[in-house]
Amino acid sequence: MISLFFESLPRRDQRRWARVYLNGLVSTAGKKTIRNIAGADAGSVEQSLQQFISKSPWDWTPVRRSLAQHLERSVQRPLAWVVQPVIIEKAGDRSVGVGRQFVPQLGRMANCQQATGVWLASSEAGFPVEWSLTLPGPWTSELLRRRRAGIPDTARSRTPAQDAVHTVLRMAEAWQLQRRPVVMEVSNADLPQTMETFMLYGIPFVLKVDGSLPVALATPGSHKPALYTTSARELIDSLRSQRRLVEWPRHGRADGAVTPLAAAAVHATPGEDRTAASAQPLVLFGAWAGAANPLPSEFWVTNIQDMPLAQLFLLAKLTDRVALDFDDVCEAVGIRDFEGRSFRGWHHHMTLASVAHAATLLASRPRTSPHPAARVGGTPAPVEGASARVGGAPARVDGAPARVGGAGRLRRPGRVGTGGVGPIGGERIEETHRAGRERQSGRLERTGPLAGPASTAVIRMPLLREFTP
Repeated sequence: MISLFFESLPRRDQRRWARVYLNGLVSTAGKKTIRNIAGADAGSVEQSLQQFISKSPWDWTPVRRSLAQHLERSVQRPLAWVVQPVIIEKAGDRSVGVGRQFVPQLGRMANCQQATGVWLASSEAGFPVEWSLTLPGPWTSELLRRRRAGIPDTARSRTPAQDAVHTVLRMAEAWQLQRRPVVMEVSNADLPQTMETFMLYGIPFVLKVDGSLPVALATPGSHKPALYTTSARELIDSLRSQRRLVEWPRHGRADGAVTPLAAAAVHATPGEDRTAASAQPLVLFGAWAGAANPLPSEFWVTNIQDMPLAQLFLLAKLTDRVALDFDDVCEAVGIRDFEGRSFRGWHHHMTLASVAHAATLLASRPRTSPHPAARVGGTPAPVEGASARVGGAPARVDGAPARVGGAGRLRRPGRVGTGGVGPIGGERIEETHRAGRERQSGRLERTGPLAGPASTAVIRMPLLREFTP
């Protein structure tokens, strides 16, 4: 398997040193520096590895693309492309891209590199396949600094969110992969541009947003831009009587969880800033995390329609799968350990660390048969497929029609929050309505603008399985 990833390396000695470095990332104890990888043979081996990683002009893109294509064909077929930010704190100012900056993930100022990884994620595993390094302004505007780090002329200074979007587009356009929903967290300030770009390119997304995001309930059949009336948190909380209870298996935990969910069709772009794409309604959904939390605490917007609300939630929670594998595997193979100063060296290290991550994870997880069909009331659910759309497709959110912008189409089964039956990836998930019964979050009666018959919906979810766009 490993030899397939290195076929693009033009020289035999490059392929040899790639294997040496890869073996070192997997087997070396402690920090995965070039000196530690060289070990007792420090000297000629260390010098050769330094040359291979920091100076050799081999292209990392074909290696990453080969890795992603292999994962697409393997048993670990992805359900989504999950964007994972990585913060690499540094002591000095010489490492490429380093700078003192405020880091939202840390909640403080830090002297660090900010990187973005795009992961192919399934319910069983996550694999990093593409990377971008955010370059603060001085690294692109100061000629001497740029030249010393070997930053190419094509590299630009962008925000981490812009880097993430640019990286996803590069994969979608050139890597010959099946397009998957993009799952990422986006600030309120970055949300309009992120959504607009993904919609223009027909890319499905599930974006985690802050509860303070201003939204307006989408009005069926109205072409007038709605005025903002509330925040995402307040709107979802107003729908607590329409909540659906979802039992789902938590990543890395033996026990599951029961989470209440609610959803609504909304606009999340200011009326005066709306384009033809962003004027289409989105689905806002939220979750109450923990029985003791009286208010919804997590929120997402998506342009995916005709997918059960529970499945949208499990797509969103693939970030937990990625975070778990990052901590357990990616850190262990030295993803943050590169000590060189060159742009090329950083990308070479991240590429080989991604291969080491995949090799470690695939070797430790034997092939498994597909998950059994979901059981509701002891009855196996039948296997069948159904289609759904992203972009201009009619859909319903608890009785409210909604259309979603963007030109792409995905095969998506079921409907968002309809309380009906929705298959996905060969599994059929049934929502059982138990009128008048209280369960954990109390009686769930559907009232208000998205009203329907009173019900208590308990959806028991297996791990997500693959679905085919």
